[in-house]
Amino acid sequence: MADVTAVLDLRRLVGRWSLRAAGHTGRFSFFVADMFRGLGEWRTYLPRTFEQAIAIGYGSLFIVLLIAGFAGGVTALQTGYQFTGAYPLYIAGGVISESVVLELGPVLTALILAGRIGARYAAELGTMRVTEQIDALESLGRSPMSHLILPRCIAGIITIPALVMFANLIGFLVGWFAAKQSLGISNADFEYGARYFFKSFDLWYSAIKAFAFAGAVTVIPCYIGFNTQQGAEGVGKATTQAVVAASVVVLLLDLVLAQVLLT
Repeated sequence: MADVTAVLDLRRLVGRWSLRAAGHTGRFSFFVADMFRGLGEWRTYLPRTFEQAIAIGYGSLFIVLLIAGFAGGVTALQTGYQFTGAYPLYIAGGVISESVVLELGPVLTALILAGRIGARYAAELGTMRVTEQIDALESLGRSPMSHLILPRCIAGIITIPALVMFANLIGFLVGWFAAKQSLGISNADFEYGARYFFKSFDLWYSAIKAFAFAGAVTVIPCYIGFNTQQGAEGVGKATTQAVVAASVVVLLLDLVLAQVLLT
């Protein structure tokens, strides 16, 4: 009897999660479709887009560059620990530059912004939903997509790739400086290694990842915040879910894009 009960509980759990996943998939599809339909109302969302872009770019620049600098420095120190005495020093230039451009710059920036921007978007929209501000906007015949969603998503998709490029630059420069201090590598050797392993596609790959991550960091929190329920408690849950979901999707996209573009 206990075995039968356990099997039934498992079936209920699987069914509940399957229905929930299917429901979210349908609602998210309609959400994205409504976003595309709202693109024609550019007079409404364009001014708000500039405001959101300034808030994202200027507000996030310091923390993004700080994390990128630490990532570049740690990469240089770990490279020195792993390769000292075993390989020519110029290899460190290639390892540091490729690690920062291909992986650390885009991924760390996206994860930072998933916490900073994703949580903010989910909390703002969730608060508007539970306080019926979105309902009031709809009752006035105004589209929440053009007033609230599109400015945030477009601003993120424009601004986050630029932040990734700045992160790549700072991570590379700090890694260069740290390699000189820890490994005693010359500028010529570091530059030779960076040039030797560099491919022009590397920057394109970093940019493609940046745009994909920007979509995940903006659209998913906006969707979760827009569909918040259950008052103040729901806003807290939506904020947590937005950060977790955006971070998981960023890591999943990182794996998928590496498999598709680098093989």
